[in-house]
Amino acid sequence: MKKILTVMTVLVIASALCFAQGGTDAANYPNKNINLTVPYGAGGTTDLTARAIANGMGQYLGVTINVVNTAGAGGSAGTLNVQNAPVDGYSLLANGMLSFSTMPINGYTDKTFRDWDIWIATYAPNVVIVPKDSPYNTIEDLVTAIQQNPGQITAGTAGIGSGGHFGAEIIKMAAGADYKHITYSGGGPALTALLSGEIDFLPQLLAEYKDLIIAGEVKALCSLSSEALEIAPGVVIPSIAESYPAVADYLPMGEVTGILVPKGLPEEILSKLDEAFAFAVEQDQFLDLCSSKGFEVIAMDRAESAAYMEDFASKACWIMYDAGAVTISPEEFGIERLD
Repeated sequence: MKKILTVMTVLVIASALCFAQGGTDAANYPNKNINLTVPYGAGGTTDLTARAIANGMGQYLGVTINVVNTAGAGGSAGTLNVQNAPVDGYSLLANGMLSFSTMPINGYTDKTFRDWDIWIATYAPNVVIVPKDSPYNTIEDLVTAIQQNPGQITAGTAGIGSGGHFGAEIIKMAAGADYKHITYSGGGPALTALLSGEIDFLPQLLAEYKDLIIAGEVKALCSLSSEALEIAPGVVIPSIAESYPAVADYLPMGEVTGILVPKGLPEEILSKLDEAFAFAVEQDQFLDLCSSKGFEVIAMDRAESAAYMEDFASKACWIMYDAGAVTISPEEFGIERLD
């Protein structure tokens, strides 16, 4: 009996020490640098947003937040790295919510957005561009080409479920015919492919090539916003709804980007991340980036982000499922179709 009691006493003391240690870690968080994974290559919307927010959050927390680009598998490689890392506050994720919220129905993970704490930061609309020497001068030209050559006109995107993929699916709806999907490791590499003539059109995000549109280095055929976009004096991009009203119900289409961490962190650490995020989205570096790249700042705290994601993920998942881009129903993950 004494031996059993001794063992129990040791276990109780060990548990108490572990709890105390965990409390000390939370109280001292962060006491080393933090990694922020971007599951795409450098230069895309997610990468640009992540770097600006990382600077501000790191400044507030008093540590360096290292941005780590881990591209592959439509953004799932980097996302799963963070999902499977220790939940200690030192492995954060930056992601676009279109690709992130559709990962379960793409078969990448059995986790949903509800298994993460999320801070939403920016919105960027899709804009369809072509090379400056392309034969397509209007969205009607491109849609007609797709209709006449189904499965042959190439669209480049940052991968399955990316913001660009959603943009391409809207074009597919307008055409009533399919395109040929070419995937890249991020928005930056996809843009390089367009500029080299490797693909016919790019339906990614305005932030990734706004300056090139203004400079006349690429042609913008339409935006997937609800209304025309004026991105510079005299530079107006028409909405696709002006030519194809049938797709208006799916607009505005674009990517929402934010910072995420798997659930399970102590509230004390989450509160510090709350404060660091709120600080970062008010800094001039972040605001100047958003202004120059055409981002809309829609900074939300954890509670607001969670509520927003219920509607956003439903829309994203059911668009993909209804378009036949995935075969797994959102209902399998408790994601209902919302009116």
